[in-house]
Amino acid sequence: MRINVGIRREDINRWERRAPLIPSHVRELIQNYPLNFYVQPSTIRVFPDSEYREAGAIVQEDLCPSRIILAIKEIPVNLLEPGKVYVFFSHTIKGQAHNMPLLKKILELGCTLIDYEKMTNEKGQRVLFFGNYAGHAGMVDSLWAYGQRMKALGVETPFLKIKQTIHYSNLTEIKEQIQKVGREIEEKGLPPEISPFICGFFGYGHVSQGAQKVYDLLPAVEIKASELAETVEKGYFSPHRVYKVVFKEEDMVRPKGDLAFDLQDYYQNPEKYYPVAESYLPYLNVLINGILWTPKYPKFVTRKFLQELYGGKSMPRLQVIGDITCDINGSIESTVKATDSENPVYVYDPIEGKTIFGFEGRGPVVMAVYNLPAELPLESSTFFSKNLKHYVPGIALADYSKPFNQIELDPVVKRAVIVYKGQLTPDYKYLKDYLKI
Repeated sequence: MRINVGIRREDINRWERRAPLIPSHVRELIQNYPLNFYVQPSTIRVFPDSEYREAGAIVQEDLCPSRIILAIKEIPVNLLEPGKVYVFFSHTIKGQAHNMPLLKKILELGCTLIDYEKMTNEKGQRVLFFGNYAGHAGMVDSLWAYGQRMKALGVETPFLKIKQTIHYSNLTEIKEQIQKVGREIEEKGLPPEISPFICGFFGYGHVSQGAQKVYDLLPAVEIKASELAETVEKGYFSPHRVYKVVFKEEDMVRPKGDLAFDLQDYYQNPEKYYPVAESYLPYLNVLINGILWTPKYPKFVTRKFLQELYGGKSMPRLQVIGDITCDINGSIESTVKATDSENPVYVYDPIEGKTIFGFEGRGPVVMAVYNLPAELPLESSTFFSKNLKHYVPGIALADYSKPFNQIELDPVVKRAVIVYKGQLTPDYKYLKDYLKI
């Protein structure tokens, strides 16, 4: 007997063009396993319906024949069906208030929920992620935003030649354009008003690495956080280069008292440390935030600091904050709301606490697009699908009639089962406190 698997159409907005499985991988799974695929039609998905038909999938609106439903973004509550196994990014594991109705409905309907975000290996590392592509797109958008911001301030820079990610056909075209801008910087140099051009990166994981890969296409020179002030104040730089600083935890916080910094101690006891990241910000032109944050950790860019920075008579060097992780009211207090690809940036006025879309106004330009990988739908979908396809047969062919402690699932998948047949699994019982049930 063949098992039916559905692939849902992404419809959160017109910029969400990704797919969890690409046509070639659907064909591979059909050929090698007793699986059928039903794919909802889409006019915006980066892979046209015809490619799924050619791969052997059935393209139709109704996914009812499918026991397993694959998606990327959250599924609207009214479209959930009783007893189905749903696999997508649910954004519920932190008890996010806006998605508690979704989780509650999944429980009420007796569904099973598997969340990509919690699919981890034995070391706790995620096996499915888009972070590197979020980094690529976020870096491009931040450089584009910087060019536009400086133009609004009357300064022409080579970054004006960079477009927003969505206006490129693919990542190859982006790389060629960034390299072209890099050659111009090498040959002609940057305006004295913005030299030295320094981009700071909070974090060093997948998001930061993805952003750095784009930035390194420019003539980039890496310096240490401890060298930042001296580089700027003593003129140890060239206008024919750009500079980057990758901030690690030991750069961003200090232990209270006479204690030495200890990374594991900081992770476990962040209250024993105080933030110092703001001391570096006056030397940066662009800040890229790639750190996931929870409330137990300190805030790294506060409104109070931005009030001081932008409350003076002179224009600060820092003009763009690319908050790729997009934690609203999180570690970066200027990120007061998320944006989309239609209106990707706003200026945050720290004095009045207000925002206005665009590039003009008092305060930093904030780029906080919440689904950046969607700006590179072809590459990000292919990368994600390449990893997901290995787990689909096990998810689809599992015997869901068994109790949770007896069902045979890959440990990577089983760790990600938040709800099993309408019940929170043991690792996620804590969500009852958020559901108020």
